[in-house]
Amino acid sequence: MSEPKVILYGASGYTGKLVAAQLAVRQIPFIAAGRNAKRIEQEMAKLPELRGADYQIAEVSTDVEALAKLFSGKTLVYNTVGPMMQLAAPIVEAALKSTCHYFDSSGEQDWTLHFEKTWGKAFKEKGLTAVPCMSMMWASGNLAAELVLETAGIDTLDILYVPLGSSPSVASTLSFLRMCCQPQYKLVNNELVDWPPATTYQAVAPGTHEVLTCLPWSGGAEPIWYASHSSVRNCKVLVSFGSPEHMERTANLTREFREKWADKSPEEQERATNEMGHIMTTQEPPRDDPNISRTIVSCHGRGPTQSASAVLWGYCGYDQTGEIAASVVQRVLAGKLIGKGFQSPAGAFGAHNLLRDWSECGLVEAKVSS
Repeated sequence: MSEPKVILYGASGYTGKLVAAQLAVRQIPFIAAGRNAKRIEQEMAKLPELRGADYQIAEVSTDVEALAKLFSGKTLVYNTVGPMMQLAAPIVEAALKSTCHYFDSSGEQDWTLHFEKTWGKAFKEKGLTAVPCMSMMWASGNLAAELVLETAGIDTLDILYVPLGSSPSVASTLSFLRMCCQPQYKLVNNELVDWPPATTYQAVAPGTHEVLTCLPWSGGAEPIWYASHSSVRNCKVLVSFGSPEHMERTANLTREFREKWADKSPEEQERATNEMGHIMTTQEPPRDDPNISRTIVSCHGRGPTQSASAVLWGYCGYDQTGEIAASVVQRVLAGKLIGKGFQSPAGAFGAHNLLRDWSECGLVEAKVSS
């Protein structure tokens, strides 16, 4: 067996298994790490892609020193254990201590903000790259935005995610509920501004005549990535899972949370959203069905007189995360990193490079119009 240079932390989880499968398809040796070796072994055994694959299993506590010992001598860590604001800090600290690049599958805006402020400078000083949200959400909008920004004069980005036909995993449910109950930001005239809390919006996605009910969700990572961009002044992100009832129910839960928990401590708030999430999603969903699970991610760009639009048409959103995670692992090992420190997906690897990887796996196709 080859000496693995890749740590997949949270390998036994829903998203972790999808990443593990794609690492095996690419014949990339890895260490499947987590707190329970027996559970990892059981979950890895369910993946046909891992039969004969080159991987090891490691049980490790969430103590920074223990994690750093496991990470020592490795090249990168891809973390799937969330909610990230609750659980990921020791993994990041250990990655820094062990001089490893760090990526995760987060969709939490406040985590992305916290990451940049807390560790962004340290990663850059060590010549390392760190990309939170290296997943379908929010990498897709970042890549669509980069296509739009190829038109000179664009200063405003309007991004919409429409993942249809997928059921959220347990960890995803916990993450999105805590995100909806925290402040959410959009970029307005170069400043991060709060979205009004627990408020739904309407939008029309390309390819559908239906008017969709949307939420800022967590506001998206894109406003953070573009906050220091040389030409972008405005950036907002909305999300719709299609069903108006589902979106309104989530908004109502957010209102209920604010009424009961807004004046409580952060620890009490986190416990409350976790309890809400476990009630909403009691078990892991089946794999996405390609005949049902479709994704639309669009970005409309405007300048004073300029305009451009990009749409990423895809299917099986969770599988997209598995593919993009394995793709960036492969690029890091091949020495194809572009940006160092805290980066967006496009800043770390180049938008066209990642879109080409996604297109080659057949899950996503990009279309651009002016």
